[in-house]
Amino acid sequence: MAVTGWFVALLALGVVPIVATGSAWALLAWVALVVVLGALDVLLAASPRTVRLRRELPAALRLGESTVARLVVVNEGRRTLRGVVRDAWQPSAGAATSRRAVVLRPGRASTLSTPLTPFRRGERRADAVTIRAWGPLRLAGRQATHALPGVVRVMPRFSSRKHLPSRLARLRELDGRTSVMIRGQGTEFDSLREYVRGDDVRSIDWRATARRSDLVVRTWRPERDRRVVVVVDSGRTSAARVDDEPRLDTAFESALLLGALASRAGDRVDVVVVDRRVRGRVQGATGPALLSSMVETMAPLEAELVETDWSTVPALVRSITTQRSLVVLATTVDSPGSARSLLAVLPQLTRQHLVVVASVADPALDVAAVTRGDRGEVYRAAAAERARLDQARVSAAVAQLGADVVSAAPADLPPALADRYLALKAAGRL
Repeated sequence: MAVTGWFVALLALGVVPIVATGSAWALLAWVALVVVLGALDVLLAASPRTVRLRRELPAALRLGESTVARLVVVNEGRRTLRGVVRDAWQPSAGAATSRRAVVLRPGRASTLSTPLTPFRRGERRADAVTIRAWGPLRLAGRQATHALPGVVRVMPRFSSRKHLPSRLARLRELDGRTSVMIRGQGTEFDSLREYVRGDDVRSIDWRATARRSDLVVRTWRPERDRRVVVVVDSGRTSAARVDDEPRLDTAFESALLLGALASRAGDRVDVVVVDRRVRGRVQGATGPALLSSMVETMAPLEAELVETDWSTVPALVRSITTQRSLVVLATTVDSPGSARSLLAVLPQLTRQHLVVVASVADPALDVAAVTRGDRGEVYRAAAAERARLDQARVSAAVAQLGADVVSAAPADLPPALADRYLALKAAGRL
């Protein structure tokens, strides 16, 4: 049973008989009358349990996009249903409204549309629908809750795809479509040409030189079908928000842009999301199926408040590939304490693979370090400087162990990682 404001207001009017008669019996009689009217209203209200419900939901959408969730309500009872329908979505689903007034005659159906603009990635759920049916006097009514689960999958935003065309243009240059071939270790032979000043003497082809009586050098092009393994840290440090975005989401953005670029370059891309266990894996997908598999795998994953077990990562990479590959570790290098286990396993990876550590930098530290207007700001500036020094120490330790470090703000990290990949291609290291 549910009561309305009219019921409460009618009860409050009971003060009038007391003032007029000065008798408590008058108040009791008034309360009894209101209760009887409320009970009669409940009896005359349509039953909310005779309602059939059906959801019509989109399969998926990207973070930041809007959609409409539809709820079909069918009155299968014998009385007209006048009341309110509440569709209970998670707050992060961004439902514009959750309550809708309905008037349904027997056998009629109504479709209630709820605009959704999710502001968190993952599975946004609706668990139940509550219906309140009011009686003809609008004093009281019946209420029932129907279990009607619904899920809308919110995919990663992938706003960094705007950087893809410019990087693909640079990739075409490296691939020899718009500029000369490059030379370097780990590249495929392309053709011969005459030696010019500045060429590496190690690229001279002495047999061809002997045949032509002129110095001839070999030109090279970047190898295709190389392996790129992206390991995304989903441990506790990835739960921190930088620029109002979880570090894990920034890591996913970086992995998506790098995956799209490397796939177009002809390289094979594998992605693993790990903390104390493997949370998600994309392996063996190529072409358009790669990005589709990546966003499907990443969408429901959230950061876990546990310490990442980096000791399992070398074996995990070996299970994916045994050839020399580019291994990208999307994690954080904020402090020596949190990076100790990462530093311990880096030598095992750098002995066989080319390793890049991609870390999100907090731009708020740079602002805090130069703002020193009062005593509190001076203290925050000192703390920011200490944090920056810790990051520099960890980055230096990573470089000393043979890995590269790419550190940038959330919006800049995906293109910065893509640029490092292209630089490695241009240098012939990949």
